[in-house]
Amino acid sequence: AGSSRDAGDQERGTAMHVMVFYIATLWLALLIAVGVALTLRARTILLRVLGLEIVTTMLVGLLALFAGGRDSPHYLDAALVLALLAFVGTLAAARFDAEGRIF
Repeated sequence: AGSSRDAGDQERGTAMHVMVFYIATLWLALLIAVGVALTLRARTILLRVLGLEIVTTMLVGLLALFAGGRDSPHYLDAALVLALLAFVGTLAAARFDAEGRIF
């Protein structure tokens, strides 16, 4: 009797995990859409860079969520590369705005 109760608890835990995964995915997709809209409506370059930084941060979160949901480290590799590229891009944009040159 105890093992059937444990199996039922495990099924509910798996169902809850799947539900939370889909809710978090939907929420991050919504935040990415809002970030893209804000980036497109921004008037200055620095606000656009900030909007892109927000979008890439949400994409990194989405990739990390997929890595956990699918038990695949490849999504984490892509998230790390995206985060590093976004950081370098933000530094280049800030330096270009401040000094008028990238390097």
